[in-house]
Amino acid sequence: MRANPDLALDVVGVGNAIVDVISTVPEDFLDRHGLVKGAMTLIDTERATSLYAAMPPGIETSGGSAANTMAGVASLGGRSTYIGKVRDDQLGEVFAHDTRNGGVGFDVPFATDGEPTARSLIQVTPDGERTMNTFLGISAFLNPGDIDQEIVESAAITYCEGYLWDRDEAKDAIRHAMTIASDAGRIVSLTLSDSFCVDRHRDEWMDLLDDRVDLVFANDAEVCSMFETDDFDAAARQIAGMVEVAALTRSAEGSVVLANGERFDVPATPVERVVDATGAGDLFASGFIYGLSLGVPLERCAELGSIAAGEVITHMGPRPHVQLSSLI
Repeated sequence: MRANPDLALDVVGVGNAIVDVISTVPEDFLDRHGLVKGAMTLIDTERATSLYAAMPPGIETSGGSAANTMAGVASLGGRSTYIGKVRDDQLGEVFAHDTRNGGVGFDVPFATDGEPTARSLIQVTPDGERTMNTFLGISAFLNPGDIDQEIVESAAITYCEGYLWDRDEAKDAIRHAMTIASDAGRIVSLTLSDSFCVDRHRDEWMDLLDDRVDLVFANDAEVCSMFETDDFDAAARQIAGMVEVAALTRSAEGSVVLANGERFDVPATPVERVVDATGAGDLFASGFIYGLSLGVPLERCAELGSIAAGEVITHMGPRPHVQLSSLI
């Protein structure tokens, strides 16, 4: 697999446009509020309001899984842009400003009616694990009309976020972006996002992987959920038979890349302490995609992913605090 370096963009991301609210909480906070540790749970407006009021002070920053990945690519020196839906409200302005300020293109017009801009309430426990409760707001209403064909055709890789796969119009938007990319001879990529997403969409995603996806990103829980097994190696072999490249992360155990019958096991970048695991998978994808855009071997792509993920877990928040290009 080789990305085309002669195009205007290395990657375009398609996903939810979300502002993250992140707080450190004790373990019993999760129990008291009925939260499933480590999961991403979709919540409504009422739940978002009450949970936000209960959370201790934290930080607010633009996020969204695929948007974090695009920010990481830009921090590494790559050329990225993002397609996601926000309202013409304060958080929509925050998202657009943060995204552009991070070197990522963002040109989707603001919606003038409908739900407000999305936000994700993230609780980080002392072990660094993050639990996400997400109000998708207007972001879930991304539709094929929001997909700019010229932008997709100008990108070597189209990177789509599994979290977005919960409404029919959003599914149609992802399929439309993938079709444009495939017809133009570009690389189509999907991140499985969360094991609970896999549970909801397993059959549809099986078809999607078989039919449209060249490069898949997943962690060990997600790939095992896809094939309803506890055997990571068996699940890895199965997903590798469906796509050209599978890039699978295993937290402290590093990552596994499978392609063309080969397997590469790449160690995680050592860190002194995991502060917040939010964004680790997103930033691994950043490094991998950036390496792919440079044409380096897949094993080196995974090493770059580990470096980017290693930086983001050492502090609060899902985006780099240093220029990632300085680390490689």
